[in-house]
Amino acid sequence: MNLILFGPPGAGKGTQAAYITEKYGWPQLSTGDMLRAAVAAGTEVGKKAKDVMDRGELVSDEIVVGIIADRIDEPDCKSGFLLDGFPRNIPQAEALDAMLKQKALHLDGVIEIKVDDSVLVGRIENRIEEYKKAGKPPRKDDNVETLKKRLNEYHEQTAPLLPFYEKKGKLRTVDGMVSIDEVSAEIDNVLKELRAPA
Repeated sequence: MNLILFGPPGAGKGTQAAYITEKYGWPQLSTGDMLRAAVAAGTEVGKKAKDVMDRGELVSDEIVVGIIADRIDEPDCKSGFLLDGFPRNIPQAEALDAMLKQKALHLDGVIEIKVDDSVLVGRIENRIEEYKKAGKPPRKDDNVETLKKRLNEYHEQTAPLLPFYEKKGKLRTVDGMVSIDEVSAEIDNVLKELRAPA
């Protein structure tokens, strides 16, 4: 099953992606990890990406889609894969669709982990409080201002993808404000529904 996992920063995508990979065996494809791996392996696309990164520029959608195309040809993706962190905007989503079509593949579903911004900010504030009580400095990424900036980026660039996939009948939303186990259980139900014969 070929899936995309969406959700704002701090929604628990990493935790749920690890759960899905462990339970169902579909590898989690994080674009950052794949880029680094392609550069390290010196593949054709990896070399292109390295040139761009060495110039301090952002890697183009074309290169990223090329890296995903190479990665999903590997044997561990035969029964499916889970994309995390891509696509981030409509042009990327269209490029991804076109690439999958060339390979006679398609997306089975898009799972959104929905969490209110105020809850995400509250989670970080609570963590900072806990660090203070323990007399430890907070982690660098536990920063309310940084989170708010990343949430704005998510709403401007990535959130428009939700109606895009909804129109295609691919979007399923789970409540990310319940416990981790409850979110996993909701995802299991979504996957059961997506796998049921039409």
